[in-house]
Amino acid sequence: MNDFSVKTVLVCETQPVAVEGIRGLLSRAPGLRFAGSVRTLEAAWELIRSLSPAAVVIDKALGTGAIVEWLQRLQGMQTAPVVWGVGINEAEALRLLQAGARGVLRRTSDSETLVTCLTAVAEGATWMEDGIFADSEKLQPRRSQLTPREHEVAELVEQGLRNRDIARNLGIQTGTVKIHLKHIFEKTGVRGRYGLALNGLREKGTIALAV
Repeated sequence: MNDFSVKTVLVCETQPVAVEGIRGLLSRAPGLRFAGSVRTLEAAWELIRSLSPAAVVIDKALGTGAIVEWLQRLQGMQTAPVVWGVGINEAEALRLLQAGARGVLRRTSDSETLVTCLTAVAEGATWMEDGIFADSEKLQPRRSQLTPREHEVAELVEQGLRNRDIARNLGIQTGTVKIHLKHIFEKTGVRGRYGLALNGLREKGTIALAV
């Protein structure tokens, strides 16, 4: 294996034991190499600028809001960001994906899952652990049945807007937004606004679920 086929991985992690675990894991993973570790997002930014690793693992304990801002700053760089953490819910996962995360998985994932994720994102794919979004494997997109206004509402949901923000954007009442969402869920078979947003991102090829 030549050096060009080896993908380097930076770790931005608050727990030294976790860093050592990832270091050991990468030492046994074909095609991946540990590039170093830092404890802050700013330090990660500086190393990414100098080392250009293929991927960076980010500890969600650094704060979802701070990570979202950092991900937006990272857009346009060649490094693929992967966020892992304890108790990642649908809202957080969607927000991270919309901000530019290329991988999302739980801290409780097994070693094989982490390697699979890092390998995928290092090769340019987008990866999300199966099960973070409830019933994600059952999504059956049927958005062709939506009216123009329902399409508009669905697009704004994908952007992460809340009902009152959607109402303000479209010049309608919040109650009307709720009615549109009810009809959208019925027509698409998707459960909940996070599932709807995920489904839209999948249709556009922005993300792909991985088991």
